[in-house]
Amino acid sequence: MNKKLLVPFGLKYNPFGLNLPTDGLLVTPRLQNFFWRVSNALLREGGFAMILGESGSGKSKALQLLVEYLGNQEEVVFGVLSRPQSRLGDFYRELGELFGVDIRPHNRWGGFKMLRQTWQEHLDTRCIRPILLIDEAQEMSPDVLSELRVLASTRLDAKVILSVVLAGDARFLDLLRLPVLVPLAGRIRFRLTLEPSNRDELRDYLIHLITQAGNAQLVTPELIVTLADHAHGNLRVLVNMGNELLTEAMHKGVAVLDEKLFLQLYDPTRGSRPAQTQKPARNAAR
Repeated sequence: MNKKLLVPFGLKYNPFGLNLPTDGLLVTPRLQNFFWRVSNALLREGGFAMILGESGSGKSKALQLLVEYLGNQEEVVFGVLSRPQSRLGDFYRELGELFGVDIRPHNRWGGFKMLRQTWQEHLDTRCIRPILLIDEAQEMSPDVLSELRVLASTRLDAKVILSVVLAGDARFLDLLRLPVLVPLAGRIRFRLTLEPSNRDELRDYLIHLITQAGNAQLVTPELIVTLADHAHGNLRVLVNMGNELLTEAMHKGVAVLDEKLFLQLYDPTRGSRPAQTQKPARNAAR
């Protein structure tokens, strides 16, 4: 969004944009508790953790905040997998790039040993495990997940040398029910399940977004309640509606987002859900 258009609203950035700074995101007590467990237990002992939630529930933002949280700790070494749908060869090449290991495509066994050696040396030096973060884990192949389980431990599974956080939707749970992945499912030590948000949580999230962006009065209290009611528990739907309203306000030269603007933008005769919002939200969920 053109930053010049944000000036009349007193905004430093679009509070409903796709690339929010981490301080613009709301860290709930549940997220803080999960981050603490990852930092103080998973990194110390190794193993797998999981973030589970439907599309729009905030999984990717939770991982983004976790990266920020871990990045503030000097001894932590982490990698974020960018292509979860990779097959084994590309998976190893990306791991090599993330952890500074020269992986030769024709020598996967050599790459396997070098990755383990690198992680073990990090553990010996700093007494904590490196950590791998994977978003959209439901896209991973069973072969890659099985390989990751074996790769992460040594000494007949008696010593874990890597920590892993996997984030995915309900399809990831289905994936873990495959016989070949039952051993991995049993190794998930910490779980964070992101349920649909209630009205108060959506309200608090919206207030946090606009306050951090620089204008706590951008949205009227009445509209905040209306948006929370119409988001149906989904953070992405809430943000998408806010973005549509802000864009409409820019177009019309309106300085505040209120219910009058909401009624102008959405057709109330087609039911309680905003007519123009729900279809894009379903598409986004796909």
